[in-house]
Amino acid sequence: MRRVAVIGVGDTKFGELWDASFRDIGIRAGLAAVEDAKISAEMIDAVFVGNMSAGRFIEQEHIGALIADYAGLARDHIPATRVEAAGASGGLALRQGFMAVASGLHDIVVVGGAEKMMDVSDIASSMIQSSASDQEWETELGATFASLHALIARRHMHEYGTTREQLADVAVKNHKNGSLNPKAQFQREINRDVVLRSPLVADPLRVFDCSPSSDGAAAVVLCPLDDAKKYVETPVEIIGSGQASDTLALHHRRDILTMDATRIAAKKAFKRAGLEQKDVQLAEVHDNFTISEILAIEDLGFFKKGEGGKATEDGRTALDGEIAINTSGGLKARGDPIGATGLAQAVEVVTQLRGVAGKRQVKDASVGLTHNVGGTGATVIVHIFRRS
Repeated sequence: MRRVAVIGVGDTKFGELWDASFRDIGIRAGLAAVEDAKISAEMIDAVFVGNMSAGRFIEQEHIGALIADYAGLARDHIPATRVEAAGASGGLALRQGFMAVASGLHDIVVVGGAEKMMDVSDIASSMIQSSASDQEWETELGATFASLHALIARRHMHEYGTTREQLADVAVKNHKNGSLNPKAQFQREINRDVVLRSPLVADPLRVFDCSPSSDGAAAVVLCPLDDAKKYVETPVEIIGSGQASDTLALHHRRDILTMDATRIAAKKAFKRAGLEQKDVQLAEVHDNFTISEILAIEDLGFFKKGEGGKATEDGRTALDGEIAINTSGGLKARGDPIGATGLAQAVEVVTQLRGVAGKRQVKDASVGLTHNVGGTGATVIVHIFRRS
């Protein structure tokens, strides 16, 4: 298999993008990535688009063809494929693009992700997102994403002594990072008090423990590493890619405090990369709820099970900590336009490894990781990147 590099990245601002349609934001991100890679449209062999639920958010299906059409690629009949895996749609699209280039099937691939979530009510948005869980055994019985993660949080607190304050510290850290990111939905720092006094959503989770609904898009351009220097001075190689699945329903899991799909996907990615956790300087992990980040940093192997909350409280996951977690602000502050999330993570890691992340730059960053989750952990994608 060929080695694969990222030669272009692009994204939109995340948040309430009332002046832009789904196709607008998708094209903006894709064009930004193509311009960054300094390639022309005629050089593109294929397009992959991560999207969870455009059919319900904006009543538009056939997303691959839509993006190819409005990007001006339909006239060349370039294959354009939509990829769906709930919250992991973007990460899975990236993996599909990676495999297409690694296999030799395509040479230059554009991978994008987009979601337009603000065109429906909060109630409708919550129902659409809950469709990523088990409809028969969870959603139809009243379970929401927030309540399912609240069960995990409460059990983690019981088993390991994780505190309500430590959950708040995840949000505080990510909002601090988001305040340094001009593309983030929330660019304002908060403190523990703000989190702990925010309205209750599902005990013990409060409003500031939950990622927002967002509009936004992100994209990357991939090519063989051997060709990357033709297009960019500092190629970033994808050196590891792992995917794993688990039961759709939370109650069927071996252990609701361990995302086995995260453990397995990470194991595969690290094995392919030939690296260990200690070699990673930064990671963008799936923090759709504050407890999610704590589980992620444990299951990825950065901290022992049960120590994620304390590690966060002690500053070990801060920008200048042992490993910088969610330098972009994460889903919590950067925003979570579901189909775009996995690609936005990749854009952030590549930006960091290029050394151009500005005030949120991690010093001497050479290896980064992305962790994208679908549902409550039924699908997980892990990628490892290295500055070449």
